[in-house]
Amino acid sequence: MPATIVIIFIIGYLVIAFERSLRINKTATALLTGVLCWTVYIVCSENKEFVTDQLARHLGELSQILFFLMGAMAIVELIDAHDGFEIVTSRIKTTSKPKLMWIMGLLAFFFSAVLDNLTTAIIMVSLVRNLVADKKDRWMLAGIIIIAANAGGAWSPIGDVTTTMLWIGNQITASNIIIKLFLPGLVCLVVPLVVMGFMFKGKISRPGSPGGSAAPREIFKQRNIVFFTGIAIFLLVPVFKTVTHLPPFMGMLIGLGLMWIITEIIHGDKDEEDRKIYTVAYALRKIDTPSILFFLGILLAVAALESIGQLTQAAGWMDKTLKDENAIAITIGLASSVVDNVPLVAATQGMYSLENYPTDHYLWEFLAYTTGTGGSILIIGSAAGIAAMGVEKIDFIWYLKKIGWIALLGYLAGAGVYMLG
Repeated sequence: MPATIVIIFIIGYLVIAFERSLRINKTATALLTGVLCWTVYIVCSENKEFVTDQLARHLGELSQILFFLMGAMAIVELIDAHDGFEIVTSRIKTTSKPKLMWIMGLLAFFFSAVLDNLTTAIIMVSLVRNLVADKKDRWMLAGIIIIAANAGGAWSPIGDVTTTMLWIGNQITASNIIIKLFLPGLVCLVVPLVVMGFMFKGKISRPGSPGGSAAPREIFKQRNIVFFTGIAIFLLVPVFKTVTHLPPFMGMLIGLGLMWIITEIIHGDKDEEDRKIYTVAYALRKIDTPSILFFLGILLAVAALESIGQLTQAAGWMDKTLKDENAIAITIGLASSVVDNVPLVAATQGMYSLENYPTDHYLWEFLAYTTGTGGSILIIGSAAGIAAMGVEKIDFIWYLKKIGWIALLGYLAGAGVYMLG
């Protein structure tokens, strides 16, 4: 039974990777793969109720990510409908591709430490859509944003879900992880920026601005209200989590509800047809639902592998075979580009006790770096990558050819800096 599920997962993964050649939508493949894995599991299991309980538990965890993603995408769509990103894009005057790449990369790096890599990717890729007209140029910038968001999230206790898991599990402390991983994270970004600087040259073409200087004063007021409210919601989600101890998606949903009320008030005097495009209901219809379902399918498939113990066995095999802490951490990081880093870290937390590996041990710190940044190597290896794929419809194979090897260079360079430190 485990072998069958692994084979289904591999076949599904390959079909997703070659989506363009096979002309089969990746969302359909992901959903089919996820459901088939669980179908084989429950059919071959004697205790059906136990499998159902496992599925329910995983679905509860996955739904948090999906609702967070849905709420964040809706808020971004709402800001975009009000031309809110014009507030930022109008201040970025450069048309130089290398300069713009550095600006976007560094902004994403620091934003993801304050917010998280998923939210940062959504915001920054949406900004790029308003700055760059050419699709392939946007894809290149989205690639550096994915790398930057994951690198920035690795050194912050709230920047990446795996770092947060290690923080909550007392494997790391907030101040120490910032001190130890900031430089490796920065190197993980700077190396790709330097490499891409030789490839990404010339001038960008700007899209036509939907706004204009002739727009009424009231329009600018509404735009500012929606933009700054939306950004405040993103910034306050980590605060909400810290104060209430509720998961982040609850903060995002309460923020979405607040945005709903605000937009209803500021557009209350318009007739139904004029106000329709400024409503949250319209924004929810515009979000990329297939990408959310794709995320669901992939995570369901990975959850099945975790439930049958394959990830734990893999972690145990690495422990016995590799034995070296550096090799283990680097390998787990590379594995996180293929499967979700959350169950990988969870399995590692179960393997190594705090008695043998106390808080702020070398292994935990290195694991935070590798699992946080390793997902950049493949576009579906991280939440940031999947979010960017959803917003920009980036092709899997294109990312692998153009960005994956550059992300790998940054990953290894940052790892080298940490090991030498």
